[in-house]
Amino acid sequence: MLLRASTISLFIAVNFLFVPATSLAADAKVQKIDEIEWGAPGGGNGFPVGVQTAQQGVDPDTGGVTYYALFPAGSHFDLHWHTHDEYVVVVAGELSIRLGDEDHELAVGSYIVIPGSLNHSWTVPAGGEDAIILVRRAGPADFHFVDH
Repeated sequence: MLLRASTISLFIAVNFLFVPATSLAADAKVQKIDEIEWGAPGGGNGFPVGVQTAQQGVDPDTGGVTYYALFPAGSHFDLHWHTHDEYVVVVAGELSIRLGDEDHELAVGSYIVIPGSLNHSWTVPAGGEDAIILVRRAGPADFHFVDH
């Protein structure tokens, strides 16, 4: 079977970044972005007001969660850090991220690696569209907000 380079790259990225190696034989799953079952809006206390999430799976070996997060236009996620590395793909909208002391503008298709313990924050421009990211954590989720 002949595969194009883009197909091979996508297959490798999905298997390496989002599917735990120990679960490759698990049940297959397809999640269409327009069929995501979002949780109730939440936020406050540093979290973006109105944020919604949709868990997709948990790595049985590391406890790392894979989930979608929807940030409403005009929302902000305060400066924080996590114990474990975080891998993110922007799947809808635009947003900016502060990683340490550097700001980055992100659009659909952007890929971000956030090493554990690195301070970061997210902002979605007001007046634009909501932003959706797909996140995979290398271990259990924890949030440590940084006082200004």
